[in-house]
Amino acid sequence: MSEGAGTFRVVPEEEQELRGRLERLTTKDHGPVFGPCSELPPHTLQKAKDELNEREETREVVVRELQELVRLQAASGQELACAVAEKVQGRDSAFFLRFIRARKFDVGRAYELLRGYVHFRRQHPELFDSLSLEAVRCTIEAGYPGVLSSRDKYGRVVMLFNIENWDCEEITFDEILQAYCFILEKLLENEETQINGFCIVENFKGFTMQQAAGLRAADLRKMVDMLQDSFPARFKAIHFIHQPWYFTTTYNVVRPFLKSKMLQRVFVHGDDLSSFFQEIDKDILPTDFGGTLPKYDGRVLAEQLFGPRAQAEHTAF
Repeated sequence: MSEGAGTFRVVPEEEQELRGRLERLTTKDHGPVFGPCSELPPHTLQKAKDELNEREETREVVVRELQELVRLQAASGQELACAVAEKVQGRDSAFFLRFIRARKFDVGRAYELLRGYVHFRRQHPELFDSLSLEAVRCTIEAGYPGVLSSRDKYGRVVMLFNIENWDCEEITFDEILQAYCFILEKLLENEETQINGFCIVENFKGFTMQQAAGLRAADLRKMVDMLQDSFPARFKAIHFIHQPWYFTTTYNVVRPFLKSKMLQRVFVHGDDLSSFFQEIDKDILPTDFGGTLPKYDGRVLAEQLFGPRAQAEHTAF
């Protein structure tokens, strides 16, 4: 075929089969949520190739390009660029690859995400400095937030938040964000999670007017900043369920801070969960989120992240 008429590529039969399988996945087709990924499933490798432009033969080259860009930018003397170089000093290739995957192997955008990652930590030191793992563990044990032990059918990690029993005087908004940040760092060590991303389910059943009045715009903005351009994570969907009518007031505070792509990934279901269950299977959800599993227990997640209770200790991450 002539250059002017365009070109085409014969797609190998194996690729066609894997792409077909990606449309028929179930929750049983994915690896564990916790711990490192020993081997990526073939269909996940195909997804990385199709969605993220990932190629095994160029992976190391792209990592080196990002590392070199960090050095070049730091040479300018610009404060944040120098802070980025300092933050990544001694980090291995796997750390850089998280950012590259999150930005579909675009080195320039991966570097901007690295800047956002460092900037968020500099802007909000209260979430990271001198942090007690025991305090984070207690927040996670209380269920703020939760993480399902099974991935959804798309291979995403499902994070949960049940607002009904949250007392902001007992567990502050910052303490919840600290737990989110800690969990994200841990779970992003898994390559399958880097590729498939996260889904967040927010259960607003029992959300009171007093709770709504206690949510400050600055805190909500901080939460949005965490979800946008501050972690090498692909947040693929945010589902709100059982929200009362006055939830709209809270959401309207958050909405202007959301970028258009994130806005398209927000789904507000109310009490009609039919479309929600088309996305998240009941058999991986606890009963307090409309599923068939026992009520969510944050102590299970805490043990996965920290080990047996006796091993918890005060330290910083």
